[in-house]
Order: sequence, then structure tokens, then C-alpha cells
Amino acid sequence: MTPTTHSGERDSAGLVILDREECLRLLSRAPAGRLVFTERALPAIRPVNFVVHDGAIIIRSSEGEKLTAAADGAVVAFEADEIDVAARTGWSVIVVGQAAVVTDAGSVAKLSALPLVSWAPSSRDRFIRVDVTHVTGRRAVPATR
Repeated sequence: MTPTTHSGERDSAGLVILDREECLRLLSRAPAGRLVFTERALPAIRPVNFVVHDGAIIIRSSEGEKLTAAADGAVVAFEADEIDVAARTGWSVIVVGQAAVVTDAGSVAKLSALPLVSWAPSSRDRFIRVDVTHVTGRRAVPATR
């Protein structure tokens, strides 16, 4: 399938610029990503598994986890990618948006039914929702000669 772009535009590095729909499609098939937030006034990055649901990034967490406390109400970044080192191809999508811990019982019940099982061994009964306010994506494609 040919990737969707902004009219085939490339950035200054020659990477193909992806539109919002393609970025969300790629995110929906990625098994894991990285949440970027602030911890003690310093940048922190945590690998997480997630799902895209209703146009937002949904992450499962646990009560008392630093991630849950740090992300609640904060503007965060989220990144996922897929890279084929041998072929020198791949894509990267970055989302910026406000994160919130979901507390409404009805919403928690709906999110609990999603196919989102934490890879961490401890119980994960909290959900963090990251609204996709701003999304950018790039794809590296083989150079044409």
C-alpha cells in the first residue's frame, strides 16, 4: 500500500511527510511506543504498550505509579515507530497532547474491554488518555536513483 502524504511532500532531510490519517493508521498497528513526560522538572521517557481508541492514545497503568501521577493533566509527547535497519526504511509518528487519568467509572469499564494488556507483571487498573492534539509523521523510503 502506498503511504498517504501531504501531496508527496518531503522534509529537508528527504523523508516523506505523512498526513494525520496515515499517522493514526500506523499508530494503530504499533505494539509499543514511548511516552515522554516531565519528572522532577526533567524530561523522562517510558516505553509503554497502548491502543488508539476514539482518536486518542490509551495507556494502561497502575495506581501510585510515577507515570500516572506525572502524566495527569500534563502536556506530553508520545512516539511510536517501525524501522527496518537492513532495508533502511521505516516510519516514526510523534503525538503531542494533554494526558489525563481516566476516572469516570463508565469510561474505565469501556477501556477495560479494549485489547490492551499490559506487558508489566503487576496489576494495571488505571488508564491514561492522551488526546492527539498535534501529530506529525515521517517515512524513510529507499532512495531512487
